[in-house]
Amino acid sequence: MIVELGHFALILALAVALVQSTVPLVGAHKRWQGWMAVAEPAALTQLLLIGFSFAALTYAFVTSDFSVRLVVLNSHTLKPLIYKISGVWGNHEGSLLLWVLILALFGACAAAFGQNLPPTLRARVLAVQGMIGVAFLAFLLFTSNPFLRLAEPPFDGEDLNPLLQDPGLAFHPPFLYLGYVGLSMAFSFAVAALIEGRVDAAWGRWVRPWTLAAWIFLTIGIALGSWWAYYELGWGGFWFWDPVENASFMPWLISAALLHSAIVVEKREALKSWTILLAILAFGFSLIGTFIVRSGVITSVHAFANDPERGVFILLILGIFMGGALTLFAARASAMEAKGVFSMVSRESALVLNNLLLAVACFVVFIGTIWPLVAELVWGRKLSVGAPFFNAAFTPFMVVIAMAMPLGAVLPWKRAQLGKGMASLWGALALSVALGALIFALQTGRSALGPVGAALGAWVVFGAFSELWLRTGRGGIGARIGRIGRLPRADWGKAVSHAGLGVTVFAVAAINAWQVEDIRVVQESESFPLGKYSVTLADVREMQGPNYMTTMAAMEVRDGDRLIATLHPEKRIYPVAAMPTTEAGIDYGITRDLYLVIGDPQANGGWAVRSYIKPFANWIWGGAILMALGGALSLSDRRYRVAAGARHKVSAVPAE
Repeated sequence: MIVELGHFALILALAVALVQSTVPLVGAHKRWQGWMAVAEPAALTQLLLIGFSFAALTYAFVTSDFSVRLVVLNSHTLKPLIYKISGVWGNHEGSLLLWVLILALFGACAAAFGQNLPPTLRARVLAVQGMIGVAFLAFLLFTSNPFLRLAEPPFDGEDLNPLLQDPGLAFHPPFLYLGYVGLSMAFSFAVAALIEGRVDAAWGRWVRPWTLAAWIFLTIGIALGSWWAYYELGWGGFWFWDPVENASFMPWLISAALLHSAIVVEKREALKSWTILLAILAFGFSLIGTFIVRSGVITSVHAFANDPERGVFILLILGIFMGGALTLFAARASAMEAKGVFSMVSRESALVLNNLLLAVACFVVFIGTIWPLVAELVWGRKLSVGAPFFNAAFTPFMVVIAMAMPLGAVLPWKRAQLGKGMASLWGALALSVALGALIFALQTGRSALGPVGAALGAWVVFGAFSELWLRTGRGGIGARIGRIGRLPRADWGKAVSHAGLGVTVFAVAAINAWQVEDIRVVQESESFPLGKYSVTLADVREMQGPNYMTTMAAMEVRDGDRLIATLHPEKRIYPVAAMPTTEAGIDYGITRDLYLVIGDPQANGGWAVRSYIKPFANWIWGGAILMALGGALSLSDRRYRVAAGARHKVSAVPAE
């Protein structure tokens, strides 16, 4: 009965979304207050209905209700509770239900906390959110119903994909969806502004917190996925340029550009057309990511579905929303006249450069991701675009961004001089160059990537905090230290986020330049060298887990005579799914990880063993945490959370 109620709640949510997408829009056009007021209760009701539906599906998974087809395909009675719960979204139908739940959550938040918005703009924003809800609820109900019953329920389920039975993958999808779907708010604000003919400083301030929240969630979700790939897939990689990885990375790049562009709209009322376009494209790339994951057109370990019918439905949604928004954008382009003018050397120009580099980098990733599909459709050729292409084509843009970021952050608005801008950064530059030179001197016979990456990362980190120090003004060191703690949280947030990028840049360069790798066949009780360490395969045992069988090794790592760690890499088999997984044995450290993997038994009685020393691996995710923390600090600054103070004179054009 609960399952049927959950299904019925979804149907009611679709009906409410239809009301939300039409009545407030007509009300805003006619200036009818009562009709506009429908938007808020409709958004809240939609959240309650979809929330109940999601709770009903979760109940079916937790209680192992095998009369529900989705539970049979993605659960098992022996599965731990956390994976029964994560199994709700570890599949196409359930993850799509989570998608619409988060969409409704953002709409409800806009209704509850958007009291500072003009009534007509608020009604139009919620109406556009309602339209997106209609599209995805229809997709869910007509092609991907999660509540289908089976006439003859089996005794047990077929289990969840073993690769998804992991804490990192349990939380990775919800954070990604919070980012993907959060960008729908930027899209709704953009379309509402185009309908209304209003893009000004106040609009820039209103759209920024929603974009920032989405960017934070995307950062966390991408970091969790990267961390999972590192320790779960057994190859020690943190990024494989997999199509689904790219699907989340592209909107992250565009949303980062949108954040910086919205600053120019807010501060200088310039780049209005470009900012609106970025808001449309950010959600567009989220929809492209949804298509990649769910259509089956591109093969990936992350893909949810392989159903052309669903892929066509998503393409239809993409075409309607992107085509409609871009057509409206073209019609309204003349209304978005920029007011602020600025010279070639100014903070505005630096932000324009930032935007161009991020947008082109995103385009490069998009071409590399989609090109194999295009080549197969047009020329019938099967091509593979891998890491060498992405590393060569994408890296230069990020290097230029990192080089320009500290200087661009300290330049004044409107007009600046490079010499004066660099005055506060010479110390940071000297320290960065000195650090790179020191590392180059210490390493022998290795790639220059490590020293260059260290210098570049240090330049970004030192530059970020030099800009923070510059904001304390003049006076003695004691007085400036006292003032630095009283700086707005948005200033701290920017510095921490930029520093996080610098840390990640250094870590990526370090792990690529200084990694030690060893692949060999090892007998039990045999030792072998790994860098300065000695590794011994003590024994290998067959063991039983809660819903899997495992081959577990005990491997001792020594530095001379001192035992550093005893690691237990595993090779698991999940009998129900008949699928193997690799569990690496990792000794985490501040400056290095020891990474050991046990492979298959060999004909001579030994075992295939892969061993790595991963220098500064954890700094990659530490940098991502800093970026997300910096975003959260900025979001907590009241000036950027609400539109208070953004009472600029509105330059509206007739919308009707």
